Amino acid sequence: MEDCDFAVRRWNDLDIDILVKIFQSFSIFELTSGIAHVCSAWRMACCDPLLWKTLDLSILKSNFIKIPLEPYVYVDGRSDKELTRVLKLSLSLSRRNILTLIFHVNLYVSDDQLTYTAERCPELKRLVLPAWNRIKKSGICKAIQTWKNLESLTMPSIANPPYLMEEISKNCKNFSELKIMGPCEILCASSIVTYLPKLKVLSLRCSMLLKDVLIILLDGLQHLEVLNISHCLLYEVSPPPAAKRLVRELDHFILERASRLRKFITCMKDTCIMCQRTKNDEGLMRWYKYEEGLWKADELPL
Repeated sequence: MEDCDFAVRRWNDLDIDILVKIFQSFSIFELTSGIAHVCSAWRMACCDPLLWKTLDLSILKSNFIKIPLEPYVYVDGRSDKELTRVLKLSLSLSRRNILTLIFHVNLYVSDDQLTYTAERCPELKRLVLPAWNRIKKSGICKAIQTWKNLESLTMPSIANPPYLMEEISKNCKNFSELKIMGPCEILCASSIVTYLPKLKVLSLRCSMLLKDVLIILLDGLQHLEVLNISHCLLYEVSPPPAAKRLVRELDHFILERASRLRKFITCMKDTCIMCQRTKNDEGLMRWYKYEEGLWKADELPL
């Protein structure tokens, strides 16, 4: 029997472009599991910018309990360590190429974690960060100062919005899209109009909304092109002692102001499941009760 010579190819001989294509199907856990240490070729592929345009951490959730005092949540140390581990590995491999960063609605990032992240993805354009319980004013301001190219932000309701809107106004000259996951009150609306007058896209879906707030936004944001108030509980407040009244249909006063918009997205149907859920949750959505990932849904491509 004659001996046959077989050409044996090593893993690190595999074409880099093929490796990148394969790695694009991997989850963040798989990408940070140690495959970058297999060989130099795999390391190079793991650092390819195509893999890191978006860092989606929406599969990570904190193990937490609610507490009565600030920050109103206590996060288990193990889930904190896991987030820190994933962040360090991801941000090392990404080599400052991340443009979109998405956190889960139940992922409670700390000040240190946010600062560490901001310093290592300075080119960020879109941030989805719906839980701010553990982030202080100084922490978010420091991050915003780093993200000069930020264009889009998904955030929760906050008690003192002027400082944030002002910080965005000073540092993020291309900022154009804002989504607030929670009630937008008069102070918040006034802050948006004052500091972000060139805002083009605004989503306030699935929350409680006052008619006065809607008027402030429509009158004040002259550059606004798209407004989403789908599934909102819209209330009209009358002078005391009258109680606030639920608005079931938009009147001519609102529709006339909204007519200049390219898109005005609304839904106030009793038969709509999301409208029913907003009503059941009294305008403060309890996303944990619903399908996983539903919190990310929006009628707009934010």
